[in-house]
Order: sequence, then structure tokens, then C-alpha cells
Amino acid sequence: MAEEVEKAQEAPDTGDTIFGKILRREIPCDFLYEDDLCVAFKDVNPQAPVHFLVIPRKPIPCLEKACNEHTSLLGHLLIIANKVAQQLNVTNGYRVVINNGKDGAQSVYHLHIHVLGGRQMQWPPG
Repeated sequence: MAEEVEKAQEAPDTGDTIFGKILRREIPCDFLYEDDLCVAFKDVNPQAPVHFLVIPRKPIPCLEKACNEHTSLLGHLLIIANKVAQQLNVTNGYRVVINNGKDGAQSVYHLHIHVLGGRQMQWPPG
């Protein structure tokens, strides 16, 4: 956990990201889902038995940079998160997380949704 916080404190909030490289297929990735607006893929550092990311193709650095023109895209990302969770047989519930900014432990500045499931989540989350 401390490692993720440290990465977030040092992460550049502008420029190209690993997600841009994944979208351009410069880094190999097995997509769980793909359409014209977004992709979903397994997290490389899973924090639960099921842990995948949903990212928009359009690079929005973080949630606080989203605006009214992104309304339908943001809804689409959540619908796809649910669709992929169902495809992965996560039937007893899951957690959806969007980290925003350094204090929110965001380490990649390309908006992304974490979906975690396959175990009982704890509260408070941290």
C-alpha cells in the first residue's frame, strides 16, 4: 500500500502514460473488452481475485478534469465495468474505484476505473 502512495506522489500529471502505450498496442495486452470508446483489461498488480481496469480511449487525465462533454462517456465506462464483471462471473458484488490526484493515490494520469471482486471487500477502504 505504501508503495502505491509513493508512486502516486511521484507520478507526473501530464504527458504520455502506460495506458496510452497499451491503447496504441506498443505494450501487449489481452483486452477483456474493447469498443470505440473504451477498453478493459486485467490489472497487472491485482488487489483482489478479480481486478480489472476500464479506461477511455480519449485521454482524460483524471476525474476532476472531466467536463459536461464527457457525461455519456463516463456513464459508458460504468456500464462496461458492470458488463465485464458479469462476464467474469463476479455475482456477489464488487467495488468500483476511481483514484483522483496525488492524495487519492492516482499513479497513472489517464482516467481509469478499477473493478475489484471475488472476495469480501472491507470498510472503510483506507
